Amino acid sequence: MSKFIFVTGGVTSSLGKGLASASIGCLLEYYGLRVTFLKLDPYINVDPGTMSPFQHGEVYVTEDGAETDLDLGHYERFTTFTAKKLNNVTTGAIYHRVLSKERHGDYLGSTVQVIPHITN
Repeated sequence: MSKFIFVTGGVTSSLGKGLASASIGCLLEYYGLRVTFLKLDPYINVDPGTMSPFQHGEVYVTEDGAETDLDLGHYERFTTFTAKKLNNVTTGAIYHRVLSKERHGDYLGSTVQVIPHITN
């Protein structure tokens, strides 16, 4: 049975949410549990690759070449977890995907809306 732990703290960077999450993951693995991480960022940027490291921190590049939040690097260093592109999601990436599908005609002329298109 899966269990979930949510670590939140708003949009303020440098509060230690990533290190706290990585530490919790390390402790859970110590007790024999398997952990995985999903980083959900509210910013509209598609990925942190073009964001200022002074405002957001350094970019971490995963094995599959994705430019992600540095927290994914913390997760890898503290646990046996291997980060991939799908482990880091931004609001911008979700909107980008939905808008690309709309331009491609995938919604068959429907009005694209936050609910249900973004939330789905």
